[in-house]
Amino acid sequence: MSYLSYEYNGVRGVGEVDGESLIPLQDISEIGRSTTIETLASAERMTNHPLVLEEVRVLPVVTDPARVICVGLNYRDHIVETKRDFPTYPVMFPKFASSLIGAYDDIVVPPESSEVDYEGEMAVVIGRRGRRITEEDALDHVLGYTVANDITMRDFQYKTHQWMQGKAWDASTPLGPRIVCPAEVDLDSCGIRTIVNGEKVQESNLSQLLFTVPNLIATISTFTTLEPGDVILTGTPGGVGYRRKPQLLLKPGDHVSVEIDHLGAVSNRLVAGDG
Repeated sequence: MSYLSYEYNGVRGVGEVDGESLIPLQDISEIGRSTTIETLASAERMTNHPLVLEEVRVLPVVTDPARVICVGLNYRDHIVETKRDFPTYPVMFPKFASSLIGAYDDIVVPPESSEVDYEGEMAVVIGRRGRRITEEDALDHVLGYTVANDITMRDFQYKTHQWMQGKAWDASTPLGPRIVCPAEVDLDSCGIRTIVNGEKVQESNLSQLLFTVPNLIATISTFTTLEPGDVILTGTPGGVGYRRKPQLLLKPGDHVSVEIDHLGAVSNRLVAGDG
């Protein structure tokens, strides 16, 4: 089972994906802080009013999360290419809800940055509130998994030892296109890849995560209460453009996609921005 956030004829909603159709959920306009695992499971399916997937605008699967927490240095090959030591505790930084865009929306390249980079990632969406969650119980709090591209302005990221100013730009982070429920996918068997202008530039497997999904949920919920709609980006594999020789940095007119087996793909064009 998987869910998609959409807009159709100016109305926003959430639907259950059924092949090439979308079954709207009654009285649910977004996946967010009041949308629990139980809420989605018990919602009335409007089977008499299916929508055609190709006819809806795909929104970020979560439009207004209380928290977007991102993890850096979580794939072994990426840690090696950055020439950093292997972390013993997850490296984390925040994004904002305003950073998120739909799976097929344009990515805005800010005029202030000349070092825009891609980072294909798997994202976890929380569906049940919890604090100090154990690793054993962590997956009970997961609504599902989706795809993200942690677009990064490297020249801003490395202005300081903190990364937020390079990571949290408005309208920069595709998230979607759908949330796939945990029972529908075995993460350890999922490949992840990033493609820029038709060239495969990142490829790995989710089994290569240094800090697993249960470990990340347990770690994060130690210091903050996780709530429905919260999003955790789990890190990127090796092959980022900034570390390649020669570097492969993004510019307006480029096209970048991130694919994860069984979860789908975000696919975006880069456009010049003025703010």
